Amino acid sequence: MLIDRKRTASLKWDRYSGRDVLPLWVADMDFRSPPAVLEALHQRIDHGVFGYTLVPRELVQAVRALLWEEYDWEVQEQWLVWLPGLVTGLNVACRAAGEDGDDVATLTPVYPPFLSAPGLCRRNLVAVPLAQVDKTWTIDFDRLERSLTPRTRLLLLCNPHNPVGRVFSREELSSLAALCEKHDLILCSDEIHCGLILDEDKVHIPFATLDPQVARRTITLMAPSKTYNIPGLGCSFAVIPDAGLKKRFLQAMAGIVPHVNTLGFTAALAAYREGGPWRLALLDYLRENRHIVQKAVDSMPGLSMSPVEATYLAWIDTRETGIEHPDRFFEEAGVGLSNGAEFGGIGFVRLNFGCPRSVLLEALKRMESALRRPHGGK
Repeated sequence: MLIDRKRTASLKWDRYSGRDVLPLWVADMDFRSPPAVLEALHQRIDHGVFGYTLVPRELVQAVRALLWEEYDWEVQEQWLVWLPGLVTGLNVACRAAGEDGDDVATLTPVYPPFLSAPGLCRRNLVAVPLAQVDKTWTIDFDRLERSLTPRTRLLLLCNPHNPVGRVFSREELSSLAALCEKHDLILCSDEIHCGLILDEDKVHIPFATLDPQVARRTITLMAPSKTYNIPGLGCSFAVIPDAGLKKRFLQAMAGIVPHVNTLGFTAALAAYREGGPWRLALLDYLRENRHIVQKAVDSMPGLSMSPVEATYLAWIDTRETGIEHPDRFFEEAGVGLSNGAEFGGIGFVRLNFGCPRSVLLEALKRMESALRRPHGGK
């Protein structure tokens, strides 16, 4: 079903207002949220009073139940810290770890706030490139360890990874845990895409579940926003088992981080409690869209991409085309993609395939037509 999002103050669509450009850039989907979420919001609005709100007890119970059922993770209520957005959590984690002038490491390419948060928090960014081995993006552990300094206090991890779409294996996560133990690092794990595992032979493993020792140095960030398409309602949470680390996190929040709003809590509760069947149907649809994107990109001259294991985001390598600004090139062809340079990946673009198939097919057709016309690349 096509839903017209134009003229709705949509960040995604209004970027190209008045132009024939299909927006496949920012990571929200063009699907209606689950019926249970819409019904819960209607009921809450019909109540008519929107005063200051507490965290609903039912939501705490729903989150704990979900984490136990999905990951055998027994999360205590006192470990939870509610946030108005996951990016807020990244920035608070940077402030909570170490002191001004310390270093924060992350693996690139990566979601842009990973790159900006350290500097905004008076820390130094240490960006370590992922490696590509047999068309799979992997962690270069030797390079990562060589990049650490005596002042590195925090490692920011994105798992499942945005934009490369990896679901990191238990072995990879265990190696990261050993590195953090060796160098006494806090690890902040952005797991916002954990509900969007597309490869049916893979499972998401929360970093903190590796063992209790690992959990004590871990801040896990989660939210229903990507899975259930409710990012505009602003409800996320951190799981912080260590009391001392949680105290520092709360101190870094104090006075600057607002509370989650009433409708954000309402939507999150409905999504976690009743959104399961909708999510399964979504995953089936996204798997077919992923297949269409992979097949199309493989046929386009000069483009390539690694298999997408999770998320609804494709990380496309355009370097063989020789096109200097691929995001602008495709925008001129009528397709709005994310500029890979913003993620630390010059020569790449990110394509969001969380959209109706007819839109996706038209966008891919436009991309291929543009590439087959003479252009300024090689």
